[in-house]
Amino acid sequence: MVHPIDRAWITTGGTGAQNYDEFADDAEITAIIADNPRSALGIEMPHRAPESLGESFLDALPAAVRRLGEAKADGSYTPAQGVAVLYRITEPASEAAAYGLWCTVDTDQISTSADEPGLVIRNEDVFIAKVRERVALAEATGHLLSPVLLLQTGRGEELHAALAAATEAAGAPAATDVDGAGRTHAIWPVPPGSLQAKLLALAGGGELVVADGNHRSLAAQTGGLPRFLAVVTTPASVAIQPYNRLVSELPTTVDELLDRLRAAGAAVGAVEEVPRVPGGGGMIRLYAGGGRLYDVRLPGDPGGDVVENLDHALVERVVLRDALGLDPGDKRITYVGGDYPATWLAAEVDAGRAELAVLIAPVTVDEFVAVNLARRKMPRKSTWFTPKARAGLVLAQL
Repeated sequence: MVHPIDRAWITTGGTGAQNYDEFADDAEITAIIADNPRSALGIEMPHRAPESLGESFLDALPAAVRRLGEAKADGSYTPAQGVAVLYRITEPASEAAAYGLWCTVDTDQISTSADEPGLVIRNEDVFIAKVRERVALAEATGHLLSPVLLLQTGRGEELHAALAAATEAAGAPAATDVDGAGRTHAIWPVPPGSLQAKLLALAGGGELVVADGNHRSLAAQTGGLPRFLAVVTTPASVAIQPYNRLVSELPTTVDELLDRLRAAGAAVGAVEEVPRVPGGGGMIRLYAGGGRLYDVRLPGDPGGDVVENLDHALVERVVLRDALGLDPGDKRITYVGGDYPATWLAAEVDAGRAELAVLIAPVTVDEFVAVNLARRKMPRKSTWFTPKARAGLVLAQL
């Protein structure tokens, strides 16, 4: 199920980037590419590069192919065959480290329901337009640049210890990259041999849960790829942060929205404090600008299961669909991950770039595990795992 990367391209530095779907504002992508033309974002999001603004994603794909060819030719990447790649992420001013193993995983192992066989559990609904873009990019470039982050549930402790020991003994990394939060991402290619075989066996030694990359894993299936690029990580290496929402244009007034929520059975109360994410589940917060902050306890479904009563599911159903009449994929909704604090969302509303911020407590690890063991799907954009695997560090040539 878990294999080395047959034809890998390893960064020599300077190409690392946030994954294409980690941004709340497309202008950030353009700014990053402008500041660092070597960033893999220029390949993953070619229509956001400064010279391609105004083009569609598909129209900009030739530029992505050109940029990748130039990066390989100028030494930004070096080729390697049959490698797995050790991965360590360290936090600034902290001794804690996250570990992972870059590899490839059999696409036919992906399971999305209890009656679908497979050891890779994909647990979240997706937006099909994003999937189509990933398929088109892989077909145009012949490479995968962003990994799917997989959580090893069966032998996580063993894998964590083995990866920690292997990186400690590996010497200087082949390359390092520092992300926007100051984390250092380091990689070490592991050639064929006993160490590689041991690590791959541990990585594939139990069910793997998609922690990040639901769209990328479905794109591998849709594109007919036999394997997809992955980083297998451990439960001790990750945490779940809040995943909030911004609504740019409300179809109704804030007062009417609150009245509709009350009519649906929600308890609504005004709050006088700085906007922040609720401390626990069962309640959300709505910020409408000008200091208008509301605690909202949404009505659950007594007959529903754990998934249908998650805060994110209630927001999707009660707030977005029923009260506002918005489909979750509506362009007026922006899904904002944990890298952006509640103060950032509030500032977007106060600046007039959005009309409503929806602040939701993070899903707990217990909730996440319970949903996956039941082979159910999480609500869209409900789990923001940190730290995330960096794009553009290890590529898989198809």
